[in-house]
Amino acid sequence: MSKIIVIGAGMVGSAMAIDLAKKHNVTITDLSDEALNKARQKCGTLSTRQLDVTNKPDFQKALKSHDLVVSAVPGFLGFNTLKSIIEAGKDVVDISFFPENALELDALAKKHNVTAIVDCGVAPGMGNIILGFHNEKMKLTDFECLVGGLPKIKKWPFCYKAPFSPIDVIEEYTRPARYVQDGKEIVREALTDIEYVDFDKIGTLESFNSDGLRSIIHTMPHIPNMKEKTLRYPGHVEYVSVLKESGFFETKKIDINGYMISPLDFTSNILFNEWRLGENEEEFTVMRITLKGQNRNSQHEEIIYDLYDEYDPKTNTSSMARTTGYTATAAANLILEGMFTEKGVFPPEMVGKHEACFEFVLSYLNDRNIHYLKTTRHP
Repeated sequence: MSKIIVIGAGMVGSAMAIDLAKKHNVTITDLSDEALNKARQKCGTLSTRQLDVTNKPDFQKALKSHDLVVSAVPGFLGFNTLKSIIEAGKDVVDISFFPENALELDALAKKHNVTAIVDCGVAPGMGNIILGFHNEKMKLTDFECLVGGLPKIKKWPFCYKAPFSPIDVIEEYTRPARYVQDGKEIVREALTDIEYVDFDKIGTLESFNSDGLRSIIHTMPHIPNMKEKTLRYPGHVEYVSVLKESGFFETKKIDINGYMISPLDFTSNILFNEWRLGENEEEFTVMRITLKGQNRNSQHEEIIYDLYDEYDPKTNTSSMARTTGYTATAAANLILEGMFTEKGVFPPEMVGKHEACFEFVLSYLNDRNIHYLKTTRHP
């Protein structure tokens, strides 16, 4: 049995710890005792430990006896947490989706003989793995990822719930969105270029620009057209844009009756309850990956992967926690089973390029009733 430490006991962190505990000895950590108690109630075999990732000496000491680290901290803590893990010489799978460029830590990881797989969720994550695999099989001209996690019951005005912090969601709405068109990197504001897309079982959703390409801008510069867009129920963008344009997402503190308050902190506190996904609340994850290019026979080919996944009432696990977390736990098992042994920092497309790794992750997800349905067309 390998010893794994999971950093972060939120919905996704807990789902990962419980999944890994089926085969491994798992300790889950968090600053919150309440979060740790919830995780322990769900899975009695988990060990728990209160831990502050910003206390570097204590944090690194806690990692020493473990074979692998899985990091699920909020994005604003992610980069420094990953750096501390690498400096401690521990292999790691990271889903904190921090705004900094993880590849800046590649040399450090090589120096410490560490394998670090980053951005390993559903998107970024599984979309990258699919891209990495097909990039080895064909000459790609286009990559598009449409993805969203949504509640089954629409609650006005936002019609949105999430299993993670509102600050991380707001970051998605405020960070400039980059995409690649005709070989050139384009930067647009998030929430722009709204399109309406129809999906089976759901109906019409709206898609908008978000900064989801991340590493593939650097690792796949030969693909001339690449875009990632977020999916929400129609109308969501308008309400969020009102908040954004009115200054509710600003970080500069303002004086309110002698108290200095950041509008973003205020907004996040308000939205925490509005957007908080209930423990038993039904929701779903939808994703569509479209790849276009020429196959090895020089035929034009379009490959589409569709994902539709729902909350699992048997295990009381949200779909977003399942689709995000189990991609990461699949990657953790790739490292532990010696299937991926390269040293450095690797975004998921660099893992998916290996056919055995790609097939392992798909099989791992299928075993957990998460299915990516593939369609191939020759236009």
